[in-house]
Amino acid sequence: MSDVILHHYPESPFAEKIRLVLGFKQLRYRSVTIPMMLPKPDVVALTGGNRRTPIVQIGADVYCDSALIARVLDRLAPTPSLYPPAHAATADLLASWADQHWFAAGVGYAMQPEGFKSMFGRHPPEVVAAFVEDRKAFRKGMPRMGLQAATALLTSRLQAAEAQFADGRAYLLGSTPTIADFSFYHPLWFVRQATAVAGFLDAFGGTTAWMTRMAAIGHGQSTPLGSAEAIDIAQSSVPAPLDGTSGASAGPCPIGARVAVSPSDYGIDPVAGDLMAESADEWVVRRVDPRAGTLHVHFPRFGYQIESL
Repeated sequence: MSDVILHHYPESPFAEKIRLVLGFKQLRYRSVTIPMMLPKPDVVALTGGNRRTPIVQIGADVYCDSALIARVLDRLAPTPSLYPPAHAATADLLASWADQHWFAAGVGYAMQPEGFKSMFGRHPPEVVAAFVEDRKAFRKGMPRMGLQAATALLTSRLQAAEAQFADGRAYLLGSTPTIADFSFYHPLWFVRQATAVAGFLDAFGGTTAWMTRMAAIGHGQSTPLGSAEAIDIAQSSVPAPLDGTSGASAGPCPIGARVAVSPSDYGIDPVAGDLMAESADEWVVRRVDPRAGTLHVHFPRFGYQIESL
């Protein structure tokens, strides 16, 4: 099997989620640092337009969205499982809620003026201005959770977490972390990066102790890789055989159809290609890039939409 290649940048909260999953799984991987904002020509060469961070590349297969990436890594290293049978449904449902609503609360709180300044004050003003404009376009059409609503949601759910940790458990659902922990953690990690306002978390001792345990998992063992080298790896590879998910489609588009896949909430940059496979959780699209060659780009079905071209 080809190396796992993580395309990410240090400030990305969803990338932090996957960095910790890689540490938990003790998977060795190559690390490609990508730009924080457009232009991202090498990312686009691999994904066809989807610019959400992170992405994971394995040869000529490219996986988009942290929810799908976590499942892929769990298949590569099944033990310890992110989805243990006793908690699989609960963990997955909590993770889905956290990746959407809890993340929105974390961003809404962290990006208040003082938090934003402490997070991005080291960058030149022109970089900050460009970042703000990039994110406006990226989140166009998506309501942003304001500070008051974000603070209320964080306070309410952190109080609930405190009550749960009071029984002595180490993680949200018991003695070992599940996907719920990684998804609940990364928005709070993002709040921690906004140092001027991060003191808000100090009132929740059980949760901050849990955050310390999560951070101690670490990011595993990685070696750096240039983005051009990653493109070369894709070009010299062939997509992995599909695992039986191809065939007659039960979805809106038949297998083999020319389709466009895009997120259904924000960052709606469609990726065009041929639908090669689908399962209950995943769509696989084949596309050909002049630099990266023939690729299979994988998307989760939840949170994404597909249409025929």
